[in-house]
Amino acid sequence: MTDKEIQDPNNEQKFSNSNNRKELNDKFWAFCPVCGNKIPKIQKLKFCINCGTDLNYLKEYKQLKPTKSINPYILPKKYPQPYVPSVSYKSKKISDDDIINTKNLELWGTMPSIGVSLGAFLLMDFIIAGLVAIMIFFSFNLESLFDFIANPYFIIFSSFFELIFVLVPVLYVGKYLKNPSLKNRLGLLGFTLKGLTRKGLFKEILIGLGFAVAGVLLVYMVSFLTEITLEFFFGVEIIRDLSSTTSDVEIIISEGDILSLILLSLIMILIIGTSEEILFRGFMQKGLTRNLGNMGGILITAFVFAMIHVLGIVILFLDTPILLLISFVLSFIPYFIISLFLGLIYYWRNENLIAVILTHGVYDALTIIVVYIFYYAF
Repeated sequence: MTDKEIQDPNNEQKFSNSNNRKELNDKFWAFCPVCGNKIPKIQKLKFCINCGTDLNYLKEYKQLKPTKSINPYILPKKYPQPYVPSVSYKSKKISDDDIINTKNLELWGTMPSIGVSLGAFLLMDFIIAGLVAIMIFFSFNLESLFDFIANPYFIIFSSFFELIFVLVPVLYVGKYLKNPSLKNRLGLLGFTLKGLTRKGLFKEILIGLGFAVAGVLLVYMVSFLTEITLEFFFGVEIIRDLSSTTSDVEIIISEGDILSLILLSLIMILIIGTSEEILFRGFMQKGLTRNLGNMGGILITAFVFAMIHVLGIVILFLDTPILLLISFVLSFIPYFIISLFLGLIYYWRNENLIAVILTHGVYDALTIIVVYIFYYAF
């Protein structure tokens, strides 16, 4: 440095500022200004060993070094990160207010709609078969046992097992509800008075009673037309023989009395109609229509309902293909028509089961009463 530069006061100030900046840059930080962790005393340490901050860049520019892209292989930093809510792909659970308005909500799929319903039916049959097997095991007189099983009071007792049709779907639908109380579970299945005034409830009752009478007339007309059609293709004699075969209802009537008739009619309304409609319309049809459309859900539900009811009938004619076909058609079509009828009512009543349950239960009771009248009158 020359004598002129030393004597110049401005040069002395510049020299002093340059030395201070160099001392500041060379000075070590005891703690990382970003993550707060202690920095080891290592000469020429460029990055924080905890969070990876570029210390040299931070000292020189007094800011963090910008990053162009996020490296997916870098472990998460220890200092606080912005909160990113997790994405959930589960179905939104149904609130109490939406229970009676689920037409636009995602519910159970096609496989649970059919599988759970068939599972409930098989469970009921398994329990009843187990009960009969126990009775056979402890009975030494099969004729007396068969008479006991055909007794109307045993049929009334075994009808209570159809409550399984309520239990199984009620247990299943709980996972779709925010508040899975029994009231909400039944409400989701359509068995609820929520949203109905007294006038509205009275209207549902009248609709149920009126359509029960209409259902009886409809099924008798369809059965008559089916017999005429089959007679045309297969001959009159064989159809008359099959159609005149004593049905289960006629066996109940012939073996029963007035008290058993009254009790059986009440069971049809309170147990059979309620349990079957909760399972087939409230659960199966409700789930199928969400996935297959309204008509597809109604038709498949009617088909499954009819098949379940005719299995015990057609098994009697397995050894004769022609008789099997004729008996299947004679039994299947009436069950399919009444189930289709009930499915349309359920859709029309905005998936409320009150009118549908009354239609089903009173229809079954009227069928027994009509058979009773014809049996003893003619």
